[in-house]
Amino acid sequence: MEERSLGDCIDEYLLYLANVKGRSANTVKAYTEDFKHFDGHLERDTGISSVTLGQLREVVGDLSREGYTVTSIDRFISAVRGLFAYCRKNQYIQVNVALELKMLKKPKVLPRFMTQAEVDTLCSQPDRKPLLWPARDKAIFEMLYSSGCRVSELASLKFSDFTEGYGSAVVEGKGSKDRYVYFEQDALAALHAYLSERKQRFPASMEDGGSFVAEIFLNQKGRALSASGIEMIVREYSGLRGTNKPMTPHSFRHTFATAMLLNGADVREVQSMLGHASINATQRYTHVTAERLRAVYDQAFPHSGKKD
Repeated sequence: MEERSLGDCIDEYLLYLANVKGRSANTVKAYTEDFKHFDGHLERDTGISSVTLGQLREVVGDLSREGYTVTSIDRFISAVRGLFAYCRKNQYIQVNVALELKMLKKPKVLPRFMTQAEVDTLCSQPDRKPLLWPARDKAIFEMLYSSGCRVSELASLKFSDFTEGYGSAVVEGKGSKDRYVYFEQDALAALHAYLSERKQRFPASMEDGGSFVAEIFLNQKGRALSASGIEMIVREYSGLRGTNKPMTPHSFRHTFATAMLLNGADVREVQSMLGHASINATQRYTHVTAERLRAVYDQAFPHSGKKD
């Protein structure tokens, strides 16, 4: 068999991920960015079978010296291992040297969540400081908190996804798995207020026809708001011009999970609500709730050693 080049193998593997494995556009884009780390180390026309374990480790070492996080480096390693496993399966290589490329040991980092007071303050920021589109932004915050949605799930939410009026919706999570998410009264009130304004500002976007926009959330130009747009909105209101306590859309998701567990939800139920494939991803929130309950105990119990 003719020797395949590293560049050709990468291109073919990315097409395989998109068209055969059905990976999302964001996932394929992330893999594409990861493979760019080969630049400066290995040329695209390098024969794939001539790549050595030492060369792969050299790339990893350079990423570490350049200050990349453990998570970013591990993502690169995962991408490389996937590429070489694909090449071995298709007999482009006889030996998979990437099998010896070990993932780095990650420090345990507990999810960043907000207290109820912080959630209330952030959700009220669009009313107090109308920085962008207050009705839309408040609806985004309330719906993120109420549902535990990922930012990509909220950005792609369409009118046709809702059930029970607007009280629940079906979202497509990771792995193209559908699940129900729910919206409580504060979220519903904020959503209806936003949709009323949306209809006034962009009436054509609410009507069937060429100008109709299926996605719920629009940007200032009347087009579908992207996930990065939602991230920017959260940064704006939680940054210096807002609460000055930087948050991300994922902070709402962490807070949702923590609140559910603190209020008695079973970890398996929370796993289903979050769309986690593994219970391990959900169980990390039990550590957060355990620490928080311990702090409450130390503060409240009379023999906890606290002095008046």
